[in-house]
Amino acid sequence: MNNGKYFSILDVARLDLMLRGRIASHLSKNGWYPVVAAETMRFRKSLKLFDSFFVETTVLGWDDKAFILQQRFWRDDACIAEAVVRARVLKRTGGSVLPVEVLRVAGVTGEPSVMPDWIREWNSRQND
Repeated sequence: MNNGKYFSILDVARLDLMLRGRIASHLSKNGWYPVVAAETMRFRKSLKLFDSFFVETTVLGWDDKAFILQQRFWRDDACIAEAVVRARVLKRTGGSVLPVEVLRVAGVTGEPSVMPDWIREWNSRQND
């Protein structure tokens, strides 16, 4: 599998997360859509044709503009590749939606978890 396919599969995994978490309908109803603002990937091992794997997506937290996600490819108990994604939500009419607005309309409460230092540093360097 080439590096571009990893990123495409992560797009599908994020859509799956939004559908299963019932957030996709809230986004659509409000005329909002998610975009990737930044992402970084670390490849640890290779996936070959017909290898079985799964993708794990975790919302690490959010700041005043974006959600920070961690996505990992797993084959058995081995982490094959790991991505960190900064995702924003935009309005079809223009402008952006704050993460707290998305959480509110989706009925999600809580505080963001504490992100590892390197992810907080990476996130702080991203310009939206």
